[in-house]
Amino acid sequence: MGKIAFVFSGQGAQKPGMGKDLYDCSPAAKAVFDMADSVRPGTSEQCFSAEQEVLNRTVNTQPCVFAADLAAAAAVVEKGIKPDFAAGFSLGEIAALGFTGILSYEDAFKLVCKRGELMDISSNERKSTMVAVIKLPPEKVEEIAAKFEDTYPVNYNSPAQTVVATSEETADRIVEAVKESKGKGVKLAVSGGFHSPFMNSAAKGLSEYLENVTLGVPSIPLYSNVTAKPYGEDNTDFRTLIESQVISPVRWQKTVENLIAEGVDTFIEVGVGKTLSGLIKKISPDVRVFNVENKETLDALEL
Repeated sequence: MGKIAFVFSGQGAQKPGMGKDLYDCSPAAKAVFDMADSVRPGTSEQCFSAEQEVLNRTVNTQPCVFAADLAAAAAVVEKGIKPDFAAGFSLGEIAALGFTGILSYEDAFKLVCKRGELMDISSNERKSTMVAVIKLPPEKVEEIAAKFEDTYPVNYNSPAQTVVATSEETADRIVEAVKESKGKGVKLAVSGGFHSPFMNSAAKGLSEYLENVTLGVPSIPLYSNVTAKPYGEDNTDFRTLIESQVISPVRWQKTVENLIAEGVDTFIEVGVGKTLSGLIKKISPDVRVFNVENKETLDALEL
């Protein structure tokens, strides 16, 4: 068997009840939720019982998805499966910072809470959103985006899916332009144009916050959304990668391709949903992909 990568889910997969099964069946997962509650009281209850509308608010989404991600990873390790590499999609990368030891669990959770607050503030400064473009190559999406003001390709997800951030007033025009190019544009249910200059104030706030945070050395290579390379490989400062992530594109396709080039043939999506699993299969149909989000999927995981 080749190497294993854990990939941590991002924002958008949140749903009521997430993590409850793992909390009940895995002591390691329960310990993660208990940690979250000690820092941000009520996080577990929010994950398990809050309505979708509450979970969709960025200030709630980020700590809740973080807890579900890290709990799932802890449960898989408790089962005896350890990864060789890690990567996280957007906020999933913050959970991966804790998992790999660049930050302690507590510091990573405090960071994701702060990140959620700052991104929520940025979202309210100017109304922005995101549009997923399907059935068009990234180059064509870049060409379309260049025709509109304040429109940025931000998530390079797979060969046929790229997400753009744009102003709310421009989103419908983007969808129409994509349709004219024989693609499909879908407005996403998000509260802001993440990974773009719409988040500039959040990046500034993160820079200030990180000045007082201690960073460690990763126990396994963690791939950065910004570079699609492991933290430390090109000598980019860790703090720079963390703060610039909120204003930089997520290079997911390249990250997956680079992991495969390093010998990864098994990806385990830890967290909520199967979004990353689907993208990975589109990038490379030959690799094995699993997801773990509850007791059923944990029990079914056999390598």
